[in-house]
Formats: sequence, C-alpha cells, structure tokens
Amino acid sequence: MLKVENVTIRFGGLVAVNNVSLEINKKQIYGLIGPNGAGKTTFFNCISGVYSPEGKVFFNGSEMQGQRCFQFNEAGMSRTYQVINLFRRMSVVENVLVGMHSKLESNLFNAILRTPKQRREEEEALAKAWDLLKFVGLEHKGNSPAGSLSYGEQRLLEIVRGLAGDPKLILLDEPAAGMNSTEKRELDKLLNQILERDVIVLMVEHDMRLVMGVCDYIFVLYNGALLAQGMPEEVQNNPEVIAAYLGGDE
Repeated sequence: MLKVENVTIRFGGLVAVNNVSLEINKKQIYGLIGPNGAGKTTFFNCISGVYSPEGKVFFNGSEMQGQRCFQFNEAGMSRTYQVINLFRRMSVVENVLVGMHSKLESNLFNAILRTPKQRREEEEALAKAWDLLKFVGLEHKGNSPAGSLSYGEQRLLEIVRGLAGDPKLILLDEPAAGMNSTEKRELDKLLNQILERDVIVLMVEHDMRLVMGVCDYIFVLYNGALLAQGMPEEVQNNPEVIAAYLGGDE
C-alpha cells in the first residue's frame, strides 16, 4: 500500500528526514513515534504531497514522487494535521462534505443547472456525511458550527472528514492531542472500527499508553532517521529506543 525508499529532505543545512525507507502492506494500525523534533510530521508531509523530497514514494502501486496533496488524496490517501484545520464557521456536516470533493463527479455546469445527476449526488453525499457523523457519535452536532465543538470533538471531526473520501490509508497526526482520558478510550475503539472499514491507519502520537495499546506495528524516528521498527513489545524493550527517549547510553 505504501512504500518509501530513501526519503530525505533538507531545509538549508538541516536534514529533517534522513534516508528513511519503510513499507506498509497489511491491514493494521501503524504507529510512528519519536521524541519531539524527530521529524515525524515532516515525514508525513514528505509522503502526502506537502513536500517533494529526495527518494521515492509509492502508494497503492503507483509512484507518487512530485505529486501534489490533492493527487495523493485522489489516489486514496487522506490525513489530519497536528494543528486542527477545520472550517470553523461552516457546519459540522458541511465540513464532512468538504472531504468528499475528490470523489464527486458533478461539475460547475451540473451545479448551476441543478441537473438530476447533481441533485442525486448531493443527496447521496449528504446521507453519507450523516452516517459518518453517527459513526463517531457527532450526529447531534451536525448542524452546529464546527468552531462550537469541544477540542476533542473537533479532533474527531477531522478524522471523519478524512474518512469521507473513502481512503485506503489515513494518516493521523497526533489524534489524541488535547483529549481527556475518556476521549482517548473512545479514540482507541474508533481506530479499531476504522480498521474494520478496510482503512489502514498510520498515526503519529506521543501518548505511549495509547500507542502501545492500539498499534500493531511501530516505526521509531530519531533525528530524522529510522531508529527501529517492530511489534509494540519489541520497540518498548529496544535499548536504543529507550536511550533516545530518556537520554544517556544504552
């Protein structure tokens, strides 16, 4: 599904991501962890079209090097961001509809004339948006402005918007950030429910309890390079990983 070969990106003299290679093939929940400044979000930007790095990125069998964000989205990859990026004055359900833009076929001509095809597609998209909100328990807030949601609910709405385009892989950048313990438990359940919808999950997260509890396989970045990878228990007991987080020698 995702194959990354020797991806590197530099900002002036700083090597932010250094020769990273990895593969994601199985229907699993993958974690990408590392200390602050390890290059995790930058790596997400490299594999989703925000940056154009050195190396190669293959997604769903196609080489995506040089492609832009919307082209990755059309190919079946969606993502959320570290900083919540909703249309705050639009309603919750309208924010979900935005996530479907790459799958809708009606053009400007259809919209102006309100053709039967456009009306049918709009009705189907709206029904799907409400189903997705029900999936995460936000259907009762569907007509409210997105900016009126709590922080945890806004995080959920970003995930729903990411799912709206029927992705094969979703990248979640710190989905639990700002959530309380109850919301994190619900997120744990939601991630497994997303997997049941045949969507592979790759997430950056600092909450190690959540990562070790929900992820099937983990990649560890340190100083922009891939330090380790493996099952949660392997990573948790890796002396190099422990040293990277806690400092000092192995």
